[in-house]
Amino acid sequence: MPTQAVNLADKLKLFDELWAPKVVGSFNGHDLIVVKVKGRFVWHSHPDTDDLFLVLKGRLTIEMREGAVTLGPGELYVVPRGVEHCPTADEETELLLIEPEGTPNTGDPATAAPKPKI
Repeated sequence: MPTQAVNLADKLKLFDELWAPKVVGSFNGHDLIVVKVKGRFVWHSHPDTDDLFLVLKGRLTIEMREGAVTLGPGELYVVPRGVEHCPTADEETELLLIEPEGTPNTGDPATAAPKPKI
């Protein structure tokens, strides 16, 4: 059992890559993930799980076919399972994601980024 807090800012300082998720912990079968993003991701969906985005720094717009939501620091949004979405950030943005272990970030294991633990 770890006896040390996870400092998200310190974890985010360990890498510069964009759209490269890193696992910083786990919770009831879910990965706790930090990621830096900028630009536009791909349109995708997750048929079996919701998708939680929490903005730590910057701004994120989550485009959906039905509309879009824009988040700033301290704001979160849950994309319901099966809803096609495309995250976009005009500036470098830092996120915390919570998702079931092994969830592919693109919705497709063949195109998903690896998620190493840091």
